[in-house]
Amino acid sequence: MSSDTLKMPAQSRPSKSTSTAPKRTTIAVPSGNSTAPLSANSPSHLSSTLTPQQYLSRMTDLQQMDLQSAIDQMRTLCTFYPQRVSKMAYYRKQTKNHWARDDPAFSFLQIVMLVISSIAYGLAFRLSSFSAILSFVLKSVLINWLGFGVVMASVGRVIANQHLMIEGRSASHVKQSVEWLYAFDVHCNSFVPLFVILYGVQFFLLPVVLGTSLLSLGVANTLYAIAFGWYFYITHLGYRALPFLSNTEVFLFPIAAILVLYVINFVGYPFGLGWNASRIVAYIYFES
Repeated sequence: MSSDTLKMPAQSRPSKSTSTAPKRTTIAVPSGNSTAPLSANSPSHLSSTLTPQQYLSRMTDLQQMDLQSAIDQMRTLCTFYPQRVSKMAYYRKQTKNHWARDDPAFSFLQIVMLVISSIAYGLAFRLSSFSAILSFVLKSVLINWLGFGVVMASVGRVIANQHLMIEGRSASHVKQSVEWLYAFDVHCNSFVPLFVILYGVQFFLLPVVLGTSLLSLGVANTLYAIAFGWYFYITHLGYRALPFLSNTEVFLFPIAAILVLYVINFVGYPFGLGWNASRIVAYIYFES
């Protein structure tokens, strides 16, 4: 070839080291009270559009519910690793810009389980009429689950937003707050082990826990102490999963009060001051 052959300039030659493979983006889930907030470049600077009305409307369509996922989460909440369910909220925030579940399957299953177990309790206590059983079912759903949940979610949200927010964050980070639906989600998570113990395990121990002996008092109060202690522990995990909150250990304080009442009941039993939690609840719902 002649010396006049054109040569490609060195700067225009493609580099062999250049990779055309697409970059992969990973999402890290914070552990514990991580103080690494989301940056303003993330989609979290947009406002969440999930409302309670939208959440309730989806509950009427079973095809929009992932029931299997809800069942798997309930199983996880009853193991030694309940924090795995709470940390899933971080993925929702990254992908959907809200911390709370937008799938009502979890709440739907809890309502169904409450209805079935309440009917079983009504039959076990030989309620005289269908209206009496229906009344107990409504009390279980509207008071024990929904009413208690609304109170706990509202109180927890106020405590978190007014007293537990991390201060002194940089201007590049968007100010966040606890959503009410997320606070109610935390209640729903916490209610799972409470339901298993007080509506499930206790049902098969009714002949024992409704007795008047020290054994009956001990078994009944132990069930209630574990159930509510577990409830507040998972509540703590739910708020601890939010990276913009600190000192979430305050949600563990009720456990100390539960332990104090538990010990007082044992100490006061010889003096006639022991209270059997199962007998008290049975009297309220089925005797009064």
